[in-house]
Amino acid sequence: MTTKPTPLAPTARAVALDILGAVLPRGAALDEALAGHGGMAGLETRDRAFARLLIATTLRRLGQIDELINACLDHPLGRKAGRIRHILRLGICQLVFLGVAPHAAVHGMVELVGENRSFRGLVNAVLRRMSREGGAMAERQDAARLNTPDWLWRRWSKAYGETTVRSLAEAHLADPPLDFTLKDGPQDWAARLDAVPLPTGSLRRVSGGAIETLDGYGDGAWWVQDTAAALPARLLGKVDGATVLDLCAAPGGKTAQLAAAGANVIAVDRDRARLARLKTNLERLDLTAEIVQADAAAWRPRKPAGHILLDAPCSATGTIRRHPDIPHLKQPGDIARLIGLQDRLLDAAAAMLAPGGLLVYCVCSLEPEEGPERIAALLARNPRLARESIASHLPDDLDSLITDDGDLRTLPCHLAEFGGLDGFYAARLRRLP
Repeated sequence: MTTKPTPLAPTARAVALDILGAVLPRGAALDEALAGHGGMAGLETRDRAFARLLIATTLRRLGQIDELINACLDHPLGRKAGRIRHILRLGICQLVFLGVAPHAAVHGMVELVGENRSFRGLVNAVLRRMSREGGAMAERQDAARLNTPDWLWRRWSKAYGETTVRSLAEAHLADPPLDFTLKDGPQDWAARLDAVPLPTGSLRRVSGGAIETLDGYGDGAWWVQDTAAALPARLLGKVDGATVLDLCAAPGGKTAQLAAAGANVIAVDRDRARLARLKTNLERLDLTAEIVQADAAAWRPRKPAGHILLDAPCSATGTIRRHPDIPHLKQPGDIARLIGLQDRLLDAAAAMLAPGGLLVYCVCSLEPEEGPERIAALLARNPRLARESIASHLPDDLDSLITDDGDLRTLPCHLAEFGGLDGFYAARLRRLP
């Protein structure tokens, strides 16, 4: 009887190739593709980290990588050679941007080609050339421009100017740090987490390693939350003892902030899986909130609320440095579709607000249509609302984050001396008596 050979465990490069193929061109979100690939769980911790880094860096540098591929080819790769293009992309990423030893990168990627001799020869030749010349070629590239899709570059240039758009595009190329929001204040956590305090009140350390192994994780002393994402909840002011509606709440970073500040939080979200994650996070932190699965645009509370936080679904273009798949998955039409949802949610939140009550609206988007333009439209159709400046709710040295209208606008290039931050917009609105 012939014994079938035991299948070899997938390598980190093979897993990365599968996941890159799921994101491009099939349109899967990177986080979902990573979580849904069974091969990731079978990798050693070090290999899992390498696969994540390889995919993220390839997506982050995709414009440069594709230009390098084109410079090495006499004829473009056909549509049916999509897998070969992904192999070349991952190989060039290793050689040019990750500093992987040439023999390991070239051999590992050629083996993924399979038995097609012509493609094996092509991949081998391109990658060997890149091992010799790729670094010098990349230094001559305009990295910020190449790695930003044309439609985003044009939009951001119009909104922020050419100098600023170049700065924020350059910020997208760096690996993002790890930010912590503390449950019970600073104490000695900066030293314990090997982190530095930020002027926003968060702690920051260089990313890397398993979060679950860090001091305080099991005790629920902190949660991971970009420092910009931690600002909108603070714009509600003192909430101790107050009932706060957190609309579109999952996965729960802002819910945790409000609960830790003593608020009675009603966390509303329509996504069952994301609410389950919110519940798990609150349990680890030993915090409580009333959790409601519902469409926030249709749901109504038992009585009008004095404090509402609406973190609306958006294009998420402010989080590109943490989610490098976004520029390759989003299109201008996505923004147009989201605007209608944001207006419905704003109208619903305004209807839930008690006289004298406070509404904070926020989006992790760089697009004016999803931020200030939505607030301008809301105020035009609802004379019972008035904008309030956020100035008194931010430290004095963060004045650069306040717009002329008194709203919050953070860009990835802000706080560059600390490593930047996500792009957020937030406005503070009061319902007139």
